[in-house]
Amino acid sequence: MSNDSLPPGIRLTLSAGIASVLVAGILVALKLWALAETGALSIAASLADSALDLMMSLGAAAAIVYAARPADEDHAFGHTSAEDLAALAQSAFILASSCVIGWSAIRRLMAETPPQLASEGRGLVIMVVSILLTLGLVWWQGRVARRTGSKVVAADRLHYLGDLLPSLGAIAALWISSRYRIGSIDAVVALAAAAVMMIGALRIGKNAWDALMDRAADPAIIEGIGRIAEAWPGVRGYHDLKTRTAGSRVFVNLHIELDGDQSLRQAHDIGAALRRAILAAYPQTDVIIHKDVHGSS
Repeated sequence: MSNDSLPPGIRLTLSAGIASVLVAGILVALKLWALAETGALSIAASLADSALDLMMSLGAAAAIVYAARPADEDHAFGHTSAEDLAALAQSAFILASSCVIGWSAIRRLMAETPPQLASEGRGLVIMVVSILLTLGLVWWQGRVARRTGSKVVAADRLHYLGDLLPSLGAIAALWISSRYRIGSIDAVVALAAAAVMMIGALRIGKNAWDALMDRAADPAIIEGIGRIAEAWPGVRGYHDLKTRTAGSRVFVNLHIELDGDQSLRQAHDIGAALRRAILAAYPQTDVIIHKDVHGSS
């Protein structure tokens, strides 16, 4: 399928994914240079976060393309579980990086003569440029997410917003080191950034593991679907509402109870309309509705 034949919403979503990959790649290159110039652990923490961003952005871009593939004989429920596998690998990478950075920060804090940073001015310029690039990306992702409703882009945007904190910490460490020659502040900032990264890694890993283990959807989604079904015209009741998550998708199985004396066409129309209503309320769902006769055992 050529890019021109794609619907406008998918083209916008792809543009956000490509922009995310490009910005992440530029940030990694800039921070690698800044780390070589300054030797600052706070920049190393920000670099690790940007490297993670690059991996996640590549994963998000791949997910956008991969998610557009229809189900096939080997993957009857689609291919969205690949997102969870990628997230699990990413969480392991974050956890390992945070441990390395945290241990390095502790060693610097315990050293009798902590190493002094170098070329703080160049490092500050790089970090300011990094923040400006990130803010520009976040602005575009927000615009795309609002226009398309893409959950992948919205999640990627949220991650980049959270990444501004390590960058600001690195700027603070470089400025304090340059002005007051307090080299230990760099290790303190890096240690705090490592702790934040570790918490984020555990959260991402848990969510991915839960999805791979067919964990049920958010209770708010289940309750919302139940309310829609309960109030839908022609539905006498519902039961066996079951859900499972896979990547950004939520698979829903729902049994509704209908009047057994109505025609098959009427029963079909009620179920089809209810399915459309659920999809409109929760676009990330894949809904299967089973029709039962009300009052039957």
